[in-house]
Amino acid sequence: MAKRKIDPDKPYGRLKRVDDFLPPPEKLVLPQETVKITISLSHASVVFFKKQAKHHHTKYQKMIRKLLDGYAARYSQAS
Repeated sequence: MAKRKIDPDKPYGRLKRVDDFLPPPEKLVLPQETVKITISLSHASVVFFKKQAKHHHTKYQKMIRKLLDGYAARYSQAS
């Protein structure tokens, strides 16, 4: 009789229920306060973000905003 192999990607042993930790849908769609500005970016940067946005099925402005938000958050905490 052959031994069964344990699949490392599947749980084994006694399973336990975990609490739902995801926020409800209505909390995911809260609008963020934004401010419209005019900014000049290099052509290469815009081409890069447009290509990446197309690849990830999103908007390039949203990617740039997220990048700037992350930068600001990181360096705001460091001060």
